[in-house]
Amino acid sequence: MKIIIAGAGEVGTHLAKLLAQEKQDIVLMDPDEERLKFANSCMEILSVVGNPTSLRDLEDAGIKNADLFVSVTPEETTNLTSCMLAANLGARKTFARINNYEYLLPKNKEFFEKLGINTMIYPEMLAAKEIVSAIKRPWSRQYWELFGGALMLIGVKVRENAPIVDTRLMDLVNDKKLYHIVAIKRNNDTIIPNGTDRIEPGDILFFTTTRDHVEDVQRYAGKRNPEMKKVVIMGGSRIAIRTAQYLPNNLRIKIIETDKDKSYQIAETVPSNVLVINGDARDTDLLLQEGIKDTDAFIALTENSSTNILACLAAKRFGVYKTIAKVENLDYIALAEKMDIGTIINKKLIAASYIYQFLLDADVTNVKCLTFADAEVAELVARPDSKITKKPVKDLKLPKDMTLGGLLRNGEPIMVKGDTVIQPYDHVMVFCLDSAMRKLEDYFN
Repeated sequence: MKIIIAGAGEVGTHLAKLLAQEKQDIVLMDPDEERLKFANSCMEILSVVGNPTSLRDLEDAGIKNADLFVSVTPEETTNLTSCMLAANLGARKTFARINNYEYLLPKNKEFFEKLGINTMIYPEMLAAKEIVSAIKRPWSRQYWELFGGALMLIGVKVRENAPIVDTRLMDLVNDKKLYHIVAIKRNNDTIIPNGTDRIEPGDILFFTTTRDHVEDVQRYAGKRNPEMKKVVIMGGSRIAIRTAQYLPNNLRIKIIETDKDKSYQIAETVPSNVLVINGDARDTDLLLQEGIKDTDAFIALTENSSTNILACLAAKRFGVYKTIAKVENLDYIALAEKMDIGTIINKKLIAASYIYQFLLDADVTNVKCLTFADAEVAELVARPDSKITKKPVKDLKLPKDMTLGGLLRNGEPIMVKGDTVIQPYDHVMVFCLDSAMRKLEDYFN
């Protein structure tokens, strides 16, 4: 598959690196030669200095033979224009990053398709939805609904007092099969576990379970679930505004923004339960004045990753239960994890995972790039006569970097056991390390 990516910013470069690992034919395009330096050192990525709104530059990049054109520059108008041009020059599919939620409304879908724009992504909206999910279940590090909510993937950090600490996975097996531990993040390593692995204090465990047994996972992990009443957001970004709009209106929300004019603008767009304060959330006196000690959740959404991490650490010292930090610098994610930040939000990974699902040959309906683990979780459909349907799971000899977490059969969620036989058209949740993503097609197609 030939893929042209316009925009060598954070999203574009991260996506190019991911796809290069999958042996795709990648062209990375940007008018700034300096931003393409990393691509020149990567044999799998062809860098092209050019403007994505230039007909000549698009043709020079090989747009005529492109299977997919992805425009993820910082400018929305550039992305929309370049996708329209690319479609008319021969690109089979186009994908644009946007900043206007209105474009995503169902009534506008046909309009943009006629213009040649097949799919659009609004990373700030996706990030806001992940934040809302984290606030609703503050005891979890990550919480995703799969198959429309039939199965859940929950990341939880276990403490020394958790009932399952120092227990082997094989000893957790029960007839009801309430949950399945699909991965363990320990220090900087992600482990696809087997029955002999033992749970240690400080492990981040990734559970799959059904909606009925989410509370069982919470209990086994030794977590309490305090009611969220008061939320403080640091930084009046687009993500902050979207988050405030998506959070339940019974919450008391404060957004602290340093820019006075921007504070007034934000106040005009947020719901009535949101108070906008012009000030610096790094100011301890201001935080104390605004009741940080009684705050249940603190969300740091400035453009500076280190500022967000440090602000969350300060909030934790004041007793805030749930902290969420936007960390756009990938190198800082491991640091944030070590410092026990509750949830990490990274737009690059969110956008890349959303785009990535369009690029696999297997019947993938959803792919998530996990922030805390170098891994993906995918929802796949087992095709008739595919390898995955031939034997019980325990006899399939799945790669060590892959495991099956659960499945949906005729609308019913099922936890996968060793003697489970995958049937044609089962919707299967697969958890795999980065190295295993391409192996999925061998089993499901």
